[in-house]
Amino acid sequence: MQYILGAILLFFAAFVIANIQQSPSPSPSTSTSTGTSTSAQLELKYTAVDGTAVDLATMRGKVVLVDFWATWCPPCRGEVPNVVAAYNKYHDQGFEVVGVSLDKDKDALLAFTNENGMVWPQYFDGKGWNNDVSSSFNIHSIPAMWLVGKDGKLITTNAREDLAGQVGKALAAP
Repeated sequence: MQYILGAILLFFAAFVIANIQQSPSPSPSTSTSTGTSTSAQLELKYTAVDGTAVDLATMRGKVVLVDFWATWCPPCRGEVPNVVAAYNKYHDQGFEVVGVSLDKDKDALLAFTNENGMVWPQYFDGKGWNNDVSSSFNIHSIPAMWLVGKDGKLITTNAREDLAGQVGKALAAP
């Protein structure tokens, strides 16, 4: 009986760790295994829930945060104040945020973004984990925050760590 309980606990711990770790894997032409920039530009194009056309190609010259998240995700909700603060601080200097929501409930998404001052465009298709955009980038855990430089190249797939600092540094880069 102890062995069975031990095996169950070991399995559960591995499952939790795998789901907590951020492990997005953009195409090899977009970034290296460390998430550092290479020569390819990140391509992302969608129509936001509010009808806004979003295309990273038209945002060249700006630093862009691509935020994969959901309203039902406690760590995602915890990051919202950091993202809003960075957006408010740096938007006038050329910082943009584009959201990719893994929500299934459009009304919940719209209410949450409105209540929390999330004024940037949000992708929503109602498919949850089967979301077309997040699936195309192999997103397996959220929040996942990717920072794209002014040249359209992926800077990092882990922008959660000191987001404002990373944005400031990217904006200061030539």
